[in-house]
Amino acid sequence: QVQLVESGGGLVQPGGSLRLSCAASGSIFSIGTMGWYRSASGKERVLERELVADVSAIGKTTYEESVQGRFTISRDNARNTVYLQMTRLSPEDTAVYYCNADVTPTRHSNTDNYWGQGTQVTVSS
Repeated sequence: QVQLVESGGGLVQPGGSLRLSCAASGSIFSIGTMGWYRSASGKERVLERELVADVSAIGKTTYEESVQGRFTISRDNARNTVYLQMTRLSPEDTAVYYCNADVTPTRHSNTDNYWGQGTQVTVSS
């Protein structure tokens, strides 16, 4: 069983910063792309969540246009952890942020996609 556990969300004033973390645990042979998605209402279906940023196993990153230059995604493969450093936050960034990862649990199993439970980020004065 693979679990993704997010942390680091909270309330921050406009212009402030937050750092999200997501640690994968359980049966893990390898992890491919890891990423962060968000949902403004927290109620959209999985396929309707907006990709914020992702990072491949070899460190290639992609960003949603509105966060380019403000957010930085990184990963620590030794800790099976992905981070999202968010700066210059605006109220439009308010959302539930979800961690996502492609995980191969064992040497002989298929790669599956996993989601964390989400962490609330609220940007407000």
